[in-house]
Amino acid sequence: MKRDMISRKTTLRNSRSKTCASELLMLAVLLLCCVNATAQDSKLLKQQEKAAENSLDLTFQGNSDLTQNQDDIQAEMAYRRAISENDSNSVAKYNLGNLYYNNNSMGEAFMRYKEAGLNSQDKAEKHKAYHNLGNVFMKNKEFSKAVEAYKEALRNDPTDDETRYNLALAKQEREKQQDQNQDNQDKEDENDQKDQNQDNKDQNQDNQQNNQDKKDDNKGEDKKDEQGDQKDKNQPEDQGQEQPQDNKPDQGDKQPNEQPQENQQPPRPNQLSPQQIKNILEAMNNEEKKVRERINAEEVKGKPIKNEKDW
Repeated sequence: MKRDMISRKTTLRNSRSKTCASELLMLAVLLLCCVNATAQDSKLLKQQEKAAENSLDLTFQGNSDLTQNQDDIQAEMAYRRAISENDSNSVAKYNLGNLYYNNNSMGEAFMRYKEAGLNSQDKAEKHKAYHNLGNVFMKNKEFSKAVEAYKEALRNDPTDDETRYNLALAKQEREKQQDQNQDNQDKEDENDQKDQNQDNKDQNQDNQQNNQDKKDDNKGEDKKDEQGDQKDKNQPEDQGQEQPQDNKPDQGDKQPNEQPQENQQPPRPNQLSPQQIKNILEAMNNEEKKVRERINAEEVKGKPIKNEKDW
């Protein structure tokens, strides 16, 4: 029993020693990782410091190219390289914005001034960036935005009288612009109303013309009806009674080329129609023809017929 107890204690001691060794190993690994991370952070920090120094040198180079050499192209390239080395270089962005502003490139100037104002931690730099940003808005006649930019500049430097003057001027121009816009809107509304009135007038004239045309058409129809009624009144009373007899076939006098009675012009009172005159003449001709035929027939009957040839 005693031996068994001793062996158990020995086993516990060995297990504890193994656990301590594992903990020490893990601690060593953690320390090594911390050392490596610190070394990497130190290396990264040195790289960032080096990039910041290069960015600052490029900014000075751009300033020299711009002021001494008056070379806008080289200055722009230097400022761009400075920003690529250190995106937080608000001075390079501000100076690049000034270069664009002086060359009347307001879109690029606006972008660089805005970046400088947002990135800078220095109130003086922020004041200058927003002041010049207000100038860009004034150039573009965006007076409401200019007012807000000058206000932001004064928040960073309330003592700048030039910014105060520009703010007052921006407010004045904004008021003029609003009045002009209102006048333009009123004039546009007035022109729209005139156009609408003219359209209504033209529509009314078209409607009146259509109504007049309808009245004229109705008058023409009424006049035709009156003329038809007058013709019916002027017809003889017996015309309607003779009409059925004319439509019946006449065995004696009617010719094959004679037209139906309803297509003939009705005769006037106490006056023969052209068709009646034609019928009378044809009847006379037929009668004369019959008389001639009878005379010829009698002559033929009285003349002797020769049966033999004369020698």
